[in-house]
Amino acid sequence: MTDFANPSAAAPPPSASTTANLIEFRCPQCQKLLRIGSAAAGGQARCPNCSAVVNVPNVQYTPQPGPSAPMPPLPVSAQPPGSPQNNVPPLSFAAPPATVPPASAVPPPFPAAPANDAVPAPPSAPTAAATLSTASALLRPSQSQTPTKSLFDRIVAEIRKIYIGQDELVLGTLVALFSSGHVLIESVPGLGKTLFVRTLGRVLGCRFGRIQFTADLMPSDITGAPIFDMKTQEFRFHPGPVFTQFLLADEINRAPAKTHAALLEIMQEYRVTVERTSHKLDRPFLVMATQNPIESEGTYNLPEAQLDRFMFKIIADYPAADEEASVLKMHSQQVDLDQRLSQELQTVTSPQEINATTQACGAVRVDDRLIDYINKVVRRTRQWPQFHLGASPRAGIALVQGARTLAAFNGRDYAVPDDVVQLALPALRHRVILTAEADVEGQRVDDQLREMIRTVEVPRV
Repeated sequence: MTDFANPSAAAPPPSASTTANLIEFRCPQCQKLLRIGSAAAGGQARCPNCSAVVNVPNVQYTPQPGPSAPMPPLPVSAQPPGSPQNNVPPLSFAAPPATVPPASAVPPPFPAAPANDAVPAPPSAPTAAATLSTASALLRPSQSQTPTKSLFDRIVAEIRKIYIGQDELVLGTLVALFSSGHVLIESVPGLGKTLFVRTLGRVLGCRFGRIQFTADLMPSDITGAPIFDMKTQEFRFHPGPVFTQFLLADEINRAPAKTHAALLEIMQEYRVTVERTSHKLDRPFLVMATQNPIESEGTYNLPEAQLDRFMFKIIADYPAADEEASVLKMHSQQVDLDQRLSQELQTVTSPQEINATTQACGAVRVDDRLIDYINKVVRRTRQWPQFHLGASPRAGIALVQGARTLAAFNGRDYAVPDDVVQLALPALRHRVILTAEADVEGQRVDDQLREMIRTVEVPRV
């Protein structure tokens, strides 16, 4: 260890130099002149005057005579008390750090996830996003434009005129729509789910319907029922609110299981069978069901058969501070919403174009090795020790279809492992059940899924 030398009374300019095997520099906090042996260059020490941790400049030159430009201020590690850098003994430098390759030199197995759910990954894991956290980047227009990518950009641009934020919800819903799937949204009230569905219906030129699920809601209230016609003296089928194209099933977990059962055939077969007669639904058809995660009184858990019909389960959180400020400015003027939807939004597509684009997304190439990777991920959920129930083959179908659509949104005609891993959490989190032991220990499904996905070898596609 080398201590600071006593500085002379005459203070040189605030720059670093080497003189007689000493390094002279000023403390960036108190401006006190400090001297240290040149062998300690690149180390750290605590200033004896103000106790600030300073970095010793690594000076490798001899000062030239005459005036010189001052050096920029030295960086100071402002760590909280108790951190490793602030534990440096006073009046001495810590040993130079060991030569370790920086973290940026090794390609991470996953791109950095949000701070609240970042999980370190082993070296064998793939280079892919762990969640829909890259939705913000995808929602920005890209340079490579294909017909599907161009349509996607136009839809997002129109939605952003009314609906602010919730990038994961917007992207997940559009992927499900162009993959012939449905979406289950778990969020607290007041996040604009109804506004989003109405905006989406207006932009896409599709009909919108809403069902408020309650404890006394009957199956016939959803599907419709035969009604006796007094003029013809016969029963005539009266369609229910499910005969639309965008259906918002609000607070679906407030209805009993017999009401949920009415949606099983609708979501899978796109038809309603009443009195041995099947009635086809117009395509595209998208069900967006919502449930409140903080309320359990007066609610019913959705059965596994119902949950498996949803392609994705998206967890919508509160908006960011700047997004919420924009919401307050945009929606606090007491302007009729129907008027805003009709005047500010343009219909950029049609149901016919949506159906054609859905068929085009189905033609995106998926390599056999990627199919094998998806199969391994789904089957691993049935062997994971923390899962009591694994995902069904329908989960693999959802991942293949979603990866195709997401690739098309990116302007590609082929899917990559990044597409699969980005959609893995929304496609699997509602199809697996934790064991009783893991549930008691406070384990989270998303955390276990991330850890499980990292154990599956990713193919080179």
